[in-house]
Amino acid sequence: MAKLRKKPPKERRRSRRVTIGNFEVETRGLYTGFWTDLYHRAMTVYWPAFFGSAAAIFLILNAVFAFLYWLGDKPIANVPDNLPVPLSMFYFSVETLATVGYGDMHPQTNYGHLVATVEIFTGMSFLAVMTGLIFARFSRPRARFVFARHPVVAVRQGQRTLMIRVANARHNTISQATARLWFIRQETTKEGDTTRRFYELILDRTEHPMFALSWTIFHVIDETSPIYRLGREELAAAEAALILNVSGVDDNSAQRLYARQLYAEEDIRWQHRYVDITSDSPEGRLVLDYAKFHEVMPLEV
Repeated sequence: MAKLRKKPPKERRRSRRVTIGNFEVETRGLYTGFWTDLYHRAMTVYWPAFFGSAAAIFLILNAVFAFLYWLGDKPIANVPDNLPVPLSMFYFSVETLATVGYGDMHPQTNYGHLVATVEIFTGMSFLAVMTGLIFARFSRPRARFVFARHPVVAVRQGQRTLMIRVANARHNTISQATARLWFIRQETTKEGDTTRRFYELILDRTEHPMFALSWTIFHVIDETSPIYRLGREELAAAEAALILNVSGVDDNSAQRLYARQLYAEEDIRWQHRYVDITSDSPEGRLVLDYAKFHEVMPLEV
């Protein structure tokens, strides 16, 4: 007798497009069933889609239970005569699923009580899941860090330096703020294999004692830097990129915040500097003009 072989799961989607920063990547060959990562989808979908999906599920559940009530032999008492029976069953299902129970209509047969019991359990479970998801979405800490659109490379303190400007849009205090900058490039090994290598770039200052307004990240491009002697053409040929990670503790919520920005090689502005956003007001206060936050200007050669 021939052995039965287990049939591999059928892939519902053979390819998928993923956006990582400013890069668009297409993945293939992964099983991406809808139910395999439903919690992640519920946590990452936009709010309108989240509530729209919840409303659609709510309507579908009530329609299903209304149909089950309609199949029975007068399972519900005090059904109004001025409404169609299917519509009355739907309204009764809404009251039962939400565990409201106004008292006008109620089950009067064993079949009606059985369907109502199943619906009440379903409604309580649905309410518990929705409450947990909404609480998780609202309680999840989100940083409002603003990253400059373009890193710049210019001479600072007599050394060629890579600079990236970051701001805290909330203007609250972020304690223990840290920054890490990574350089990614495509390389070819001695065996001829193509791989992407990650190099951490040493920063002039990796910590900020009280990140509340703005912070400029500096990396000195000296002999120890992985991008030393690399120009625009070499970085483009290596498909280079920069990843900046910033984290810290929000003093208001005592939660740790994370933010990340990905820059492609073409985002870097060589021989440029950031436009100064600081000035003094007539009253003597320090003014930060964030309308100029992303602006850069070329340096005179």
